[in-house]
Amino acid sequence: AEKEAIYPYKIRFTINNTQKTMNGFFALLKIDPTYQQVKAHEHTLSKPKADRLNLMRACHANLEPIQLLFIDEKDTIRTTIDKNLSEPIINVKGYDGFTHTLWKIDQPELIQQIKTYLKNQNLFIADGHHRYQTAINYANEQKEKTGNTKPDATFNYRLVILANMFDEGLAILPTHRLIQNLKINFDEIIPQLKSYFLVEEKPVSSMNAEETAEHIMKTIHTTTNHKFALYTKEKYLILTLKDEKIMDDFAQEHSDTWRKLDVSILHKLILEQILGITEHNLEDHVKYTRVDSEAIKLVNNGKYNLSFLMNATKIDELKKVAEQGEHMPQKSTYFLPKMLSGLVIYKM
Repeated sequence: AEKEAIYPYKIRFTINNTQKTMNGFFALLKIDPTYQQVKAHEHTLSKPKADRLNLMRACHANLEPIQLLFIDEKDTIRTTIDKNLSEPIINVKGYDGFTHTLWKIDQPELIQQIKTYLKNQNLFIADGHHRYQTAINYANEQKEKTGNTKPDATFNYRLVILANMFDEGLAILPTHRLIQNLKINFDEIIPQLKSYFLVEEKPVSSMNAEETAEHIMKTIHTTTNHKFALYTKEKYLILTLKDEKIMDDFAQEHSDTWRKLDVSILHKLILEQILGITEHNLEDHVKYTRVDSEAIKLVNNGKYNLSFLMNATKIDELKKVAEQGEHMPQKSTYFLPKMLSGLVIYKM
């Protein structure tokens, strides 16, 4: 007979010349339509949800996982799992150049131990907000269709990867903003920027986009301040927020944590107040890139007027915002490494 199992999963990768290993495991998670125990930090958009719902209708399966984070400060689950690993069932190099390794654990007492540890824990969606909401929509649709209201119906579960929020192998990368279709007069906006930020003007010294990007990312690196770089062809500005209290006048409907996010500061103070880019015209003017040098190249070749390079959102910021039931601005977090699709499939 088939035994229930979990599938431990590790991804070995290199980022910024450092080797890391992400540790997690595949499991079936009962979906929580109320988001009381599963916390989201991002709004979902209707187009990606429609697309994912059609896929589920066609396949009656989950072909790829969603990544959720639990809190395990002592790293109990990983150490327990690691003690029980023997030969992997899959060990491959992915399209990303990373090494993906998968094991199977089916000892009932070990699975029970993990279930008990996670029983009343809150989980945080790292990657897959659209897929998670789609699982809820699909379950509702199936209930209607089949009349099956049993709590353990197969469609009430979703294939997920669970990882410890404190796992050293989780990296959040920044998503830089590219600005297009905007006439900007720097002589006008610099005084405006100076009312919120310390502004340092720097000349662009290298024609090499990678070098410039690396230099800018080093310059804005900070653990205490809120710093951005505004890049234009011949120069860039380093912007440092003068005082977090400035944000108290903006976005009063949001928590203190939300107002202190770099993305919130950038969107509220610079995009909205100074450049006139609001939620209504955001899509006309703002595009995104995760590649530092692309934020330089695409401005140099004239595709965009300017770009903002920024630091990554921190994992504890994600946790606080999600716990308060708030959503960050779009594209606030980009998790690495990405999970491979199709390693484990949940057939309903």
